[in-house]
Amino acid sequence: MRKTPLLAAVILLGATAGAPNPAKAIEGASPTPPTTTQQPSSGGTTTSSKKAKRPKSQKSSAAEDFLNGWHKAYALVYDKQDYVGGIAALHAMGYDDNADVATLIGYASRKLGRYDEAKLWYDRALAADPNHALTWSYYGMWQAEQGNVLKAKDDLEKVRSICGTGCREYTALKAAIDGTVTY
Repeated sequence: MRKTPLLAAVILLGATAGAPNPAKAIEGASPTPPTTTQQPSSGGTTTSSKKAKRPKSQKSSAAEDFLNGWHKAYALVYDKQDYVGGIAALHAMGYDDNADVATLIGYASRKLGRYDEAKLWYDRALAADPNHALTWSYYGMWQAEQGNVLKAKDDLEKVRSICGTGCREYTALKAAIDGTVTY
């Protein structure tokens, strides 16, 4: 009986030990893996929408591969601020048309001062998912950094319409517009 609380504590500690610091970014640590109809591209720049018939074990393996690649890139970008390495890791995954991947490439590009590239990646993410709140939030930050506060406020309204005023994406963009924080 006394081992159960200890075991629970060990499991909880193990689960949180490698977790990224949520104060460093608003990005989620685990995006939804692409559907089985979204296959990695061979060149790392596009994603085929052709359906591939895979055994069940290969489908779960593809999801695991995606999440492993994502966590590696996430750590490079958010934990180590290695934006170039993070972009390379994201491209190597081969899911550039995934909204989460494209958004993170846009974020890393923006942090490198590559504003034109960041805009292209945010546009690509929104093409994949027009209601991706994090993309709208980061795009609004991009707009604010460009001096276009009115457009940033439009993006803030879009985030509000997607997830409300209590979500991290909204509060982070609002803080960036208000000048109380930078991302």
